[in-house]
Amino acid sequence: MSDLKEPTESRAARAERERQHPSPIRELTARELARWSWRQLTSMRTALILLLLLALAAVPGSLIPQENLDSVKTTNWQAAHTSLTPIYRRLGLFDVYGTPWFAAIYILLMLSLIGCIVPRLGVYWRGLRAQPPAAPRNLGRMPDSASYTTSESAEEVTARARQVLRRKRYRIRREPSADGAVSAERGYLREAGNLLFHVSVIVVLVGFAVGSLFGYKGGVNVLVGDQYGFSNELTQYDDFAPGSLFRPSMLNYFDLHIHDFDVSWLKSGPRQGMAKGFKSDIEYQTSADGATKSYRLEVNHPLDIGGTEVFLIGHGYAPVITIRDAKGNITYSGPQIFLPENQSFLSFGAVKPPSGNVALEGLFYPSALSLSDGSVTNITGDIGDKSAAVLSFQVFTGDVAAANAGQSVYTLNTTGLKQVTAEGGKAFNLHIGQTAKLPDGLGSVTFDDVTRWNKLQISQTPFKHVALGGVTLALIGLLGSLFIRPRRVWVRARETEGGTLVEVAVLDRSGNDEVGVVVSGLVAQLQGRVEEEQS
Repeated sequence: MSDLKEPTESRAARAERERQHPSPIRELTARELARWSWRQLTSMRTALILLLLLALAAVPGSLIPQENLDSVKTTNWQAAHTSLTPIYRRLGLFDVYGTPWFAAIYILLMLSLIGCIVPRLGVYWRGLRAQPPAAPRNLGRMPDSASYTTSESAEEVTARARQVLRRKRYRIRREPSADGAVSAERGYLREAGNLLFHVSVIVVLVGFAVGSLFGYKGGVNVLVGDQYGFSNELTQYDDFAPGSLFRPSMLNYFDLHIHDFDVSWLKSGPRQGMAKGFKSDIEYQTSADGATKSYRLEVNHPLDIGGTEVFLIGHGYAPVITIRDAKGNITYSGPQIFLPENQSFLSFGAVKPPSGNVALEGLFYPSALSLSDGSVTNITGDIGDKSAAVLSFQVFTGDVAAANAGQSVYTLNTTGLKQVTAEGGKAFNLHIGQTAKLPDGLGSVTFDDVTRWNKLQISQTPFKHVALGGVTLALIGLLGSLFIRPRRVWVRARETEGGTLVEVAVLDRSGNDEVGVVVSGLVAQLQGRVEEEQS
């Protein structure tokens, strides 16, 4: 029996055999499919695609009014775009951040980043523990290298090389090479910066996710004056967008009112008459029997009450109106908030008395100019001494309560109502202190005065400091990955007949063009011509 083994099949022969007789294609098992799917999800390419998709998905939330942030603006947009509204509603574009597809992108991005980072942490840890690579056989073939001859011994040169490299904070290979070459490396924190950046992105995503789940954001219009105010209760909000895990018990207790409000206006230029700044003097209490505190509320300077932030984001006018029926009984009396249509504070609004059969809808002009055709136009948002303020309204009669059940307080649903006009079919125009008698014995409307209101945004965002810390760490990691340069250095000294031949080579793994300067500086230090030189 022969002891000879049959010759093994070469790689080329095996490839040719597999080409001519390919293995039959089989279906992946569930485990193989799951492994393949996980590898695709955790690739850096997939993470970048998901990050781009998340950015694109957030665009509609910035361009299209969101129902949970400003229901009035959303309603007006839908009324003006009746053909697009059904499509947008089906796609969830009026509540982008609460849609399942946005949440799916968010979760997939987090899983992809985690899958990318965890293996890289293991690779980086092994890289930290590994020694710098041994010197190549021929340093003269390196792109950046130099050599010189000295009378010093090889041991003296390598000892000096180790001393210089340690001073420059290089990590030196512990195991001596066969030819006595010194190998050193630095710049390990560059990869740490990359990892820190990616970990920080996850921290930011987690911070925003927790804030969105447990936090809330609401809006409310508060009239200026000590007799008006706001209590932090759900029924007090005009708009309220809670997180999925928010509970009413999470609301912090506080009461506030706007003691005073001041606006500064542009007096000249193309934007004359527009507000350039505004601030409110707030008084608030954090307990029922607590002391009253004061705060100057300004744009981008919120009031923080136990983690709940109060922002001043807008303002406007509220005409004080009195409506009387035919018998002189008051069916409505008080200020009604009108919402500004533009930066000159031309405002629209509606008055719907809880009793009676008369409702108003119209415009408020802070500083009106009468035109020759009997109409008015607004000049500026600065109301001044109120003498030029005009309330222009239309009157509707009928079952107002039934027609406007469930409607916004700022708009009037005129379906089923009859319009009543002034003489000549025009709208009613009143200055402060004037009264308009309504035809058909419907009573009268008096424009008593005008007060102001502030738009407050009240929000609570848990983990916001975690998200801010993640952004800070991401910036630090990005700076580290940009400015830390990983670099390898090799120094070899060999004794020859003409003296000791010293070879120096530097490899900059970040592609720095200044490597030649580093080589020349290192050579100068090895020759003892300079004490120290920064590389």
